[in-house]
Amino acid sequence: MAAKHVNPTRMELTILKRKLVTAIRGHKLLKDKRDELMRQFLEMVKDNRRLREKVEEGIASANKNFALARAVMDDETVKTAFLLPKQEVYLEVGEKNVMSVEIPVFEYKTRTSDPNDIYPYGYAFTSSDLDSAVKSLADILPDMLLLAEKEKACQMMAAEIEKTRRRVNALEHVMIPETQEQIKFITMKLDENERSTQVRLMKVKDMMLEQTYQYSKRYAD
Repeated sequence: MAAKHVNPTRMELTILKRKLVTAIRGHKLLKDKRDELMRQFLEMVKDNRRLREKVEEGIASANKNFALARAVMDDETVKTAFLLPKQEVYLEVGEKNVMSVEIPVFEYKTRTSDPNDIYPYGYAFTSSDLDSAVKSLADILPDMLLLAEKEKACQMMAAEIEKTRRRVNALEHVMIPETQEQIKFITMKLDENERSTQVRLMKVKDMMLEQTYQYSKRYAD
């Protein structure tokens, strides 16, 4: 169908052959990129699953300790304990390139380096379970940020894999076959024209020989 829309000329044939070579090379490069993306994506999925299990386990432990603390402390005391936090966390977002995908990189800094500043209260009127809950959340924070980074990276990698897969399929099932069909169509047309030209030349030659023979015969008579 597509071959009907091309001009059967040698110039067009040369252009299509170059286009086919480029398409085949691009198809190979995109397939290699897709395979490498899949490999890295599967590694990220494994890391993401491991981190999620660790984070969920840490959050469950913190919730358990908070529940125990609230069992021995009244609501007003718990609210007062967290009213004036000592520590602050600053999040910085960067990027790194993985197979042409700009995935986020999270880094955090705390206002102070003192590990005890995670407790914004005194120890006289609070439960040790509250201390354990706060410590659990502080310990799990780096993994929570890394989990968010991995999950976002997985989403972006999956989108890039799908986009690359569509391009590979378009080249493999549409562009390359159509170009090959167009080349075949033009080649057949050029061969047909060449045969027609040869036939015409042979006819002209026969006519010229016939005319020469008739002229020679009349001259001989």
